[in-house]
Amino acid sequence: MATELERAEPPLVVITGPTASGKTSLVIALAGRFGGEIICADSRTVYRDMDIGTAKPTAAERTRVPHWGLDLVVPGDRFTAADFKHYAESKIEEIRARGHVPFLVGGTGLYIDGVVFDYRFGADVDEGLRQLLDSMSVDELQNYCNKNNIELPENSQNRRYLVRSIERRGSNHKRNTEPLPNSIIVGITTNRELLRTRIEHRSEQLFDDGVVEEAIMLGKKYGWNNEAMTGNVYPLVRQYLEGGLSMHEVQQKFVTLDWRLAKRQLTWLRRNKYIQWKTLEEAEHYLSDILARMATS
Repeated sequence: MATELERAEPPLVVITGPTASGKTSLVIALAGRFGGEIICADSRTVYRDMDIGTAKPTAAERTRVPHWGLDLVVPGDRFTAADFKHYAESKIEEIRARGHVPFLVGGTGLYIDGVVFDYRFGADVDEGLRQLLDSMSVDELQNYCNKNNIELPENSQNRRYLVRSIERRGSNHKRNTEPLPNSIIVGITTNRELLRTRIEHRSEQLFDDGVVEEAIMLGKKYGWNNEAMTGNVYPLVRQYLEGGLSMHEVQQKFVTLDWRLAKRQLTWLRRNKYIQWKTLEEAEHYLSDILARMATS
């Protein structure tokens, strides 16, 4: 019989999919059952103090299962996909060293791909191009992306994300053609109507939980023009506070923004032919079966 030391190391379980697809509840259940720890692959939840607006796992959820990748930097700090890859790789190693299963979970496609396909991120493009891009407005940067067939980032209103998308296109990042060995990649597929309903319900929950008060606190602490405050629900709350939008309009516009985000995420993720697309129920049975068999082998 194999000893503990002779057993194969735990697999990297990757669960991805669009926003509001139910990834969080699924991974918490699986990680709790099979001795897992969760690494959040979300470009919004890396920011401290942005809890409600980014729909971070609750304190109770974090108590049930260890979570990593949250609250890494303050709003305004630079944090790139390369930074996330370095962070995630170190956490995967630590989690496996503890004999636990690493779960990489989120909807930020570049974060997921950077780890799974072992991106070797190149250096930034030359400063001349950076200065040119820095002089352009958000609309101009978006037009540049469209004209040059560059995919818009998840937060297409964020200048920094737009600039990084353009710079990535101009640099030759090397990557593996196949995923890391000993990894399982599952994507959550959801009926369009159900996904839209989930997004609407989450929008209501955000406002019930106090996202307006959170936005006010963040605006005072970090400034409304902070780049981390230019995306997601926060600019809409600012317009509400300034009298430009009613609360109903804010909620409806946020639903539209999240719906567009979900579609962009799916567009990115569907390029990965190694993702096994399953409903929440199918994913739960599929991964439970694999992890249960590995635990007894």
